Amino acid sequence: MEEVDRILIHSLRTSGTEIPEDVQSVRQFTTEIIVEAVVTCLRVINPSVSSNLSHVLPPGMSARFRIGTSLAQACQDLGYSGEVGYQTFLYSNEPDIRALLIFLAEKLPRHSQEDDHQPAGKSTVLQREIASKIKQQLSLPWIPPMCRTAAAQRSQSMCLLHRFQAQPLSLAGDHSAKSVPPERKEYWEKHLPLVNMQLPHSYSLVASLLERNVSEVSAVQEWEAEWKSQGLASRLSAEEYRSRKRQRLQKRIQDQLRQCNQQLSETNTPASATQDLADMLKAFAAEGGADQNKGSRFTHAQKFTHQQDPQVLNEQMQRATESLSRRDAQDADAEQQELTSLQQQIESIEQEIQGLNESAKLLRLTLTQVEEERSKMQQCCEEKEGVVRVKKTAVELLPDADNNLAKLQTMVDSSTQRLVNLAGQWESHRVRLVEEYRELRRVHQEKEDESSRWMKDVKDLYVKIRAAADEAKRKEELYKQLVSEYESLPQEVSRAAYTQRILEIVSNIKKQKEEITKILSDTKDLQKEINSLTGKVDRTFVVTDELVFKDAKKDEPVRKAYKYLAALHENCGQLIQTIEDTGTILREVRDLEEQIETETVKKTLSNLQKILEDYKAIKQENALLLGRVREAESA
Repeated sequence: MEEVDRILIHSLRTSGTEIPEDVQSVRQFTTEIIVEAVVTCLRVINPSVSSNLSHVLPPGMSARFRIGTSLAQACQDLGYSGEVGYQTFLYSNEPDIRALLIFLAEKLPRHSQEDDHQPAGKSTVLQREIASKIKQQLSLPWIPPMCRTAAAQRSQSMCLLHRFQAQPLSLAGDHSAKSVPPERKEYWEKHLPLVNMQLPHSYSLVASLLERNVSEVSAVQEWEAEWKSQGLASRLSAEEYRSRKRQRLQKRIQDQLRQCNQQLSETNTPASATQDLADMLKAFAAEGGADQNKGSRFTHAQKFTHQQDPQVLNEQMQRATESLSRRDAQDADAEQQELTSLQQQIESIEQEIQGLNESAKLLRLTLTQVEEERSKMQQCCEEKEGVVRVKKTAVELLPDADNNLAKLQTMVDSSTQRLVNLAGQWESHRVRLVEEYRELRRVHQEKEDESSRWMKDVKDLYVKIRAAADEAKRKEELYKQLVSEYESLPQEVSRAAYTQRILEIVSNIKKQKEEITKILSDTKDLQKEINSLTGKVDRTFVVTDELVFKDAKKDEPVRKAYKYLAALHENCGQLIQTIEDTGTILREVRDLEEQIETETVKKTLSNLQKILEDYKAIKQENALLLGRVREAESA
């Protein structure tokens, strides 16, 4: 039973029951430990039913009886078939408590199949630790602010709470990347401050790290979604897709810079104010087109993006803004003086422009009419020229009309024959081209089908790769969790010891079974021998009785021998019956000794003393209640 009690105590501690370390068997359980273990198991099995049960016994006996009755009813609702009542918890005995706790331990929820395949991981372990910490804090009583100690101030004070305020962080990148300049690597290694030194307040560290992690995870998820939706459909590799995307981004940036430069130049801004922006555009163009023969547009965009320092760009923009403000301040007076003269010039120029616009409109109308008349006259001339050419040809052919008609007929026949030959040649070429077209179309369709099949295979392979990666990650987390749980287990008790103990118990059971079988076979053989001997004795007595009885009629000594024989037979029967009664009595004695031992284990005397003490306590409580009732009635 020691191994059973150890396993049972381990299960109860795992479920949340606080059992002292010196308790090693169910025999050492007190009433408080029993009630706490049963309530804890009931809460784990069915939290909704056991939410109103308390694991702490009250001092009053009536309340204890009610708690015992409630626990007994809850155990019966779970399907416990044994005898259980309030006495099981208040006046416990070892066998009943062991059977009840084993039943509750078997009812505890095990890990389902899905939980076996889905490891808890670091997040679940963290959630469990948070839940245990919250449970520990909730179990502490609330203390007024003036009575709190230092530990209570840390756990119950609201002064340590802060808002979730994230700050931007500068983190080192991958040192093994070849595209990272050595200056940046040196900055990362020697000059980049620690994360906690970059923040103005220490309490914003967790918020900043969480915000940075969420942004990186969302960027990865967005890239995966874009690659699945657009990247795979483009039939490009991941690097080529990124290259084209960065080329488009670089082109947009160049267009925006050109538009800004044009707008500044069109608004008559002084050249010094736009010089920085022009320098920036030239630097950007130089960065993008310096090595066009040595790399792709993605390489140029990547160089500009990673080598152009954002601080330099900001300084250039600030310098342009400062120069523009200085220039505006210096030229404010000059512009104010020139404003009137410029305004007059503008008005005169506008009047001239209006006059010129009216003249231009008239000229445009006149030009349109002249062009329409010219086109009409040119069309009439072309028609008349065609008619004249036809009539001229007819006039030239009239003197030799017969020969010309014959020549014309010959030309028509030759043209017809040539058309027929051309039609035959075209038919032969058309058949060959149609067959070639059909063949090419078939090959193209096959390639298209094969490409679609490859695309589908690539998508399936990508899904399998993601599933395999997730499975590997899940198994890695499961392995880490199991290793951590194995390390947290007590090292003095090993699985090999349990296995060896189980094997020893199984071998002992086999030996006991063999011995029981042997004893049963010996008992059967002995019973057969006893039966055979009893029959032999009876037959011998019958034969001897007949022989002696014949001689007893004639001889007096033989008659006495016959009497002695009958008395001997009767005494032997009484002796055998006495031996059988002795065996029955010995068996009853052993049964009674076992019952005495069982009753001793049940602690009947100690429970009886507890019952008497509880009875006295109930009488005292009743007397106190009667006294209070009488005082209330008299008052």
